[in-house]
Order: sequence, then C-alpha cells, then structure tokens
Amino acid sequence: MKTASKDNPVRLDWLREQGLRLDASPYLSEAFEAKKLLERLPVRKDPLAELTAGRNGGIFNGPKFVRVYVTDPERGVPFIRTTDMMEADLTTLPLASRAKVADRLPYLKVQPGMTLISCSGTIGRMSYVRKDMAGFWSSQDVMKVQPNPDRIPSGYLHAFLRSRFGVPIVTSQAYGAIIQHIEPPHIADLPIPRFDSALEEEIHELVEESATLRADFQAGVVGATEDLFRTAGLEDLIDLRWHDQPRDVGFEQRGLTPTTLRALNFQPRAQRILQRLRDETDCVTLGEICRGGQLSRGLRFTRVDGAPDPAYSYQLVGQRQAFWLRPEGRWISKGKTPSEVLAEDGTVLVAARGTLGENEVYCRAIYVGGEWTSKAYSEDFLRIRSADSSFPGAYLFALLRSDAMFRVLRSMSTGGKQQDIHEGLRAQIPVPVLTASDRERIAEAIRAAYRNRDEADKKEDRAQELLEKAVLEHSAG
Repeated sequence: MKTASKDNPVRLDWLREQGLRLDASPYLSEAFEAKKLLERLPVRKDPLAELTAGRNGGIFNGPKFVRVYVTDPERGVPFIRTTDMMEADLTTLPLASRAKVADRLPYLKVQPGMTLISCSGTIGRMSYVRKDMAGFWSSQDVMKVQPNPDRIPSGYLHAFLRSRFGVPIVTSQAYGAIIQHIEPPHIADLPIPRFDSALEEEIHELVEESATLRADFQAGVVGATEDLFRTAGLEDLIDLRWHDQPRDVGFEQRGLTPTTLRALNFQPRAQRILQRLRDETDCVTLGEICRGGQLSRGLRFTRVDGAPDPAYSYQLVGQRQAFWLRPEGRWISKGKTPSEVLAEDGTVLVAARGTLGENEVYCRAIYVGGEWTSKAYSEDFLRIRSADSSFPGAYLFALLRSDAMFRVLRSMSTGGKQQDIHEGLRAQIPVPVLTASDRERIAEAIRAAYRNRDEADKKEDRAQELLEKAVLEHSAG
C-alpha cells in the first residue's frame, strides 16, 4: 500500500485545488507531489525552454522516416533507439543508412552534453550523451534536450531531469492509448530550480566525470578484445564483416555424430572461425577451463517480491536489462531466494535463451564484478566460471564479447522458437592460450574497465544525492 511521504504530506491547499476530492489517487501521484514540492522551493525556477538552445529552441525530436539499416560501417552511422540509449556497450548498435539519415536529417545527430529522453512507448528513460557518442544519430522516438551552456551546466540539468522530481513530471505529460507519447512543448515549461552556482557546478562535474568513466569503460573492453585477437595473430577477426561473407547455403557436412544433426550447428562461416582458432593458435577448450567451475544454465527458482532495499532484497537482473547501464525493475526477497542465483566475482554470463534476431541479446556476454556481485540473475543466463586461475573470467569475457564468438555461439543454437546454446558444442569452444602475461594483461584491462563503470555509477549517484538534498532542505524552509 502506498502512503504519503512524511517529508511531503498532503496539505489543505492540495485538497482545495482538487475540488476537495477525498480519494487518495491524485495526492499520491509522484508527479503531483513533485510539482507541489517544487512550488514551495524558495529559489528561482527557470522554465526548461529558457535554458536550452539549438533546433526548435533546444528541445526537439524528429519526423517519422523509413529506417533503412545497413551492415557496412562506411555506409551507415550508429543509430540509437529508445532501448539502445540504455545500453552499456554501444558497439552493438545497429547502423542506419548514412544516405537516409545522416545526409537528410543532420539535426538528429547527438551532441555531447545533451540529455536524451525516450518520448514514445516507454516514456522518460534518460541518457547523457558522452564525448565518445559524437557521430551517433538517434531515432524520432528519442527527444533531445540541448542545454545552453551560458544559462545552465549540462550535467546539472541532466541530473535534475532524471531525478525523482524530474522524471515523474516528464512522464505525467504522456498522451495516447496503447502507445504513449510526449512532444517538446509538453516539457518546455518544466520548472528547473536554480541553486548556488558552486553546487550546480559540483553536480555538473560529477555527471561529466561519470560520463568520462563510462567512455573509459567502453574503450577498455573494446581494447582488451582487440588486444586478445592481435596477440593471437587473428587481427582480421576483429572486424568480422559477417554479412559481407557468402551466405551459408548449399553446403555439405561429413563425419556427423549423434551430438547434433542441425544444419545451423555446421554453419560454414562459424566453422571457419573455429577452424582458424584451432589451427593458428594454441588452444584449450572452454569445457576444460570450466571443469570444476561452472558451464551451465542458471537455477530455476520461485520469485518472491521484496522491498527495493539492498538490506532485505536482491535486485533481479534479466537478459535484456543485464546489458543496460543501470538495470531497473524487480526486487526479490533474500530470505526466499537461493544463493545460487547470485554470481561470483569473475563470472561470465551469456544470454542463453532467445531468438536469432540480429539485434536480440541472445548469445551476448556480460562480466560480473564489483557491485554487480550483489545482484541476482535469472536462470536464462549461461554461467561461465573458470576453475583454472590462469584463465580468469575476465580473460574469457574479452574473448566471448567479440563479434566472432557471438556468431560462433549462435551457430551452436538448439531448440524451437526459443533457442538455447547446445550443451555439448559450447564445451568445445577453443580458447587461445597465449602466454600467462598476455592473459593477465588482457584480464586486468577488463577488470579496470569494470572498476571504471562502478565508479561512474557512484559519481552519478552522488550527483543525485546532492541535488535531492538541496531540494529537500530548501523545501523544508
């Protein structure tokens, strides 16, 4: 049952404003509460439209247009859709046709410092544009808020928009029946409280530092994977150009065993990758490395909802949200959840249930370390835990996150509509041995990248804490 906050109780003037309605729903609305709290703030409040600059005054999305996707990086630009803006690793973004998007709709190119807001479907998801996102384009379903640097620090504006005061007001403006929408005029008058310039700048710097650390995370994981393939003498597998290779039709396979009879499991393009790994590098199989560790799907368990409090509950991470910067959603009771659903530091998780759509997460990998060891994970992940300390999980992740191994894992699919990764075939995946120093260097690059990601989360949280503290202290008088 939801109750009013002691810090912001329902007041008599609220009742009068609502025509003395005595049902609880309008007063427990987060948007209503946020608006009333902001009204009481004894500080200047500027409308959002007065703090932005650029196209359409600095708050804009785009027209509807036909999306044409390509596979050649020379002919396409990284394209951000409403879910993509939440992704931690942006190397898997689809490519939109340069001729159809970049040349015709140049204003849809995102700029560092912008705040992106999902404005169709799920309303109110937000992302801060980092410097390494320059050169990306966004869909018409992503609204852009471009701050005027002479009026407000971009990081401070982003922190307020994604705060527990900003998000409810933004989402309350949505209209539509089945598919919700918001448009730039709906948020143009959103009041932005202005505090001491030193506080705003401190919050801005924390957001900027967080963005820089996220860019370092991205560069770190990409660099580790490239380092692995270069050291193994397989540089051409870094830029695989999968779709430029001949299609897998009309091939034959000899020497079949009872292991599998499915044609996809003998896909020539994937087999060429496996053959090169076996022929051109000294390898050990993934099954050997994980013997005594884990190479299996997760545990099925009953989910019992709990309070969103880390002291009593685990945050449950599913396949889709595992690839987001900050997972959202369900919390489950610690007392009713088996410890096997957690993941040890250094575990690699691969999304192991899904379909073969090009932009699906099925067969994509994540690494569990640092703060993410406190989360619970669904049974849909393939859990890879090394039993050989000389082949740490971070090294395995550097290999498994590559496009080459993504294609190999998909070729090992089994099942009907919902695919799984074949138990016998996945154990046979060859892992380059390299040298002990090479493996440790690559593994440490991954660990450092994930430390940067954890630190980015902390700085982002600290920015929110400073903002919320300022709002609440001023509202209390």
